[in-house]
Amino acid sequence: MSLPPALTRIADGIHAWVPQKNGTWGFANCLVIASGTEAALVDTPYDGPLTRTLMAAATAVLPEGARVRTIVNTHANGDHTFGNAFFPGAEIISTRASLDHLCLEPDPEAMHLLTHTTPADEPLGWYMRKHFGHYRYDGLQLRPPTRTFTGRHTLHVGTVPVELIEVGPAHTVGDLIVHLPEQATVCAGDILFVGDHPVHWEGPLSRVARACETILALNPRTVVPGHGPIVGPEGVRDHLTYLRDLETLIHAGHAAGRSARTTAEAIIESGFHSHLGLPERLLIQTAVEYRHLDEDTSAPDLIALAREAAQWAFDRRPDSPAPDAVPARHAPEPDVWARRHDHARSV
Repeated sequence: MSLPPALTRIADGIHAWVPQKNGTWGFANCLVIASGTEAALVDTPYDGPLTRTLMAAATAVLPEGARVRTIVNTHANGDHTFGNAFFPGAEIISTRASLDHLCLEPDPEAMHLLTHTTPADEPLGWYMRKHFGHYRYDGLQLRPPTRTFTGRHTLHVGTVPVELIEVGPAHTVGDLIVHLPEQATVCAGDILFVGDHPVHWEGPLSRVARACETILALNPRTVVPGHGPIVGPEGVRDHLTYLRDLETLIHAGHAAGRSARTTAEAIIESGFHSHLGLPERLLIQTAVEYRHLDEDTSAPDLIALAREAAQWAFDRRPDSPAPDAVPARHAPEPDVWARRHDHARSV
């Protein structure tokens, strides 16, 4: 697996780890902030090998004697949090909403089971192995936030002021963005995807757009997305246009009485931003937006959302039969999501 051997310098003491693996899931960006003997990390990678690669790259830019004492998680998805446990003793900061809903997130055990025990010849099993099979979830331990906030929170890493701004619910229930005012830099988390179609699990799209507007109001020169290359404000404006256009198309399909799947497939087939990777995410995004339009407040069936996207991609893999010729097969998957939701109801 090719990974960046070095961090990308943004400003004195500010460096980003940018894997830039478009067309797949899980390779999230991280930000290292260092000043004196203090260091902070915004988000942690998806597994042990990725985290150790980041740590090795960080040793080249950290001042002598500096160590990571603070971790900020922009949201609770595993590709931004599973590496927390590799920094023992560090304070971990997130929004209160992220902590409250952490029990709804698939933990490392759940991801391991979904990746390795779902049938490999079924759409979901094939998709999980293709996009998640190279991660090492076995043996990973969750390390939840040790400090939470709502609204805004300011901290200092050495002499560097760091502003945390809650913008969720948007991508997830508890998103935050990280603003470095002296460096005119924003770490956007998964409010911003570059290079692939985004997937926003909570929504609605209007709230993701509002979070993008919050980023732009900070007048940044540099924006680190959750996934993809670093951009300037024009990259955020491009994504904002994408979100508004997608919202218009989805709402039109809903108003016309079309199903979420029919609407999503029509959007994909129209060539909507066809230069972006992972178009199957539009099936998830459309279904999530329909839930808001239908005022559906029940717990979403995440495995069903993932299966829909996987089926679409499976039907269009190289040398596959035409989609209409492939029967939909739904073999039982491990009951990991039910286990998580049962836990959620108890907290």
